[in-house]
Amino acid sequence: MLIRTAAVPAPERFEFWRSSVSEMFVPLRADTTRPDHFDGRLRGFELGALRAAEVAATSHVVRRTDALIARADPGHYKIGVQLSGYCLLGQDGREAALVPGDLTIYDTTRPYTLAFDDAYRQLVLMIPRRLLHLPADAVAGITATRISGRQGVGALLSPFLVQLAGHLDELDGPGSVRLGDNIVDLLVTLLAERLDVGAPTADSRRRALLFRVRAYIERHLDDPDLCPDDIAAAHFISSRQLYKIFQEEGTTVSMWIKQRRLEHCRRDLRDPLQLNRPVSVIAARWGFVDAAHFSRLFKAAYGASPREYRVTVSGG
Repeated sequence: MLIRTAAVPAPERFEFWRSSVSEMFVPLRADTTRPDHFDGRLRGFELGALRAAEVAATSHVVRRTDALIARADPGHYKIGVQLSGYCLLGQDGREAALVPGDLTIYDTTRPYTLAFDDAYRQLVLMIPRRLLHLPADAVAGITATRISGRQGVGALLSPFLVQLAGHLDELDGPGSVRLGDNIVDLLVTLLAERLDVGAPTADSRRRALLFRVRAYIERHLDDPDLCPDDIAAAHFISSRQLYKIFQEEGTTVSMWIKQRRLEHCRRDLRDPLQLNRPVSVIAARWGFVDAAHFSRLFKAAYGASPREYRVTVSGG
């Protein structure tokens, strides 16, 4: 999708922009002091479940209000990567002032404001909330906070995303789905690091333990014998303590393992590069040794059998 206000008569440009950004992202209210002099360009692309857009425009303000949320709320997180110019994001009583290279996260399910006082460029990534696999209450504590692109994981990820914005036109074909999945994984790593920043408290220690446990599970999903007792032992905690930290997240250890295995299988089944790989091989790769059992679990989770799902997403 390519949108350019230059192709629209000057008096209609800002209204065209307002409508276009609402269609591309979520319903938004946009305002500017100089609508007749507004100029904007938007390029949007689908990378699997991830939606990426490069936005370039002159000064204006964007608001996501309670009324607009009530009208349509797809439940996404948005990652903003400042490419040029300046942005002020406000959400949840916080403000993040972004300069080129900085990143931030905000939530479409709650009101926010984006203010651009001059010409700017920004890469916006829209991610379904379910794909982040981070505690929602913890993420709510870091919305509208500035994540520097010059230190920590941000220093590694920011240059990559800046380069991504310059090559969106080239990201078509089988590799785009896998790239989208990889970007989500990198963003989870970045945000997990962000959640660990600060003086240690009982809550931050609990979250840090939860992240380590989840990372351990992720590395061992291919082991069909992976079990809670082994996970607890690997982290020098009791099985009871392990159960408790997952219970506080509204799930169980076994349920989390099953969900992550199913999600990886779903990714592989929609990956064009793996169309010739048998379903049973994909299932076994992620720890499902009983193909029939895997098929039942997959259908219960996604509403279609693995083979039906693959045909649907591949268009075959």
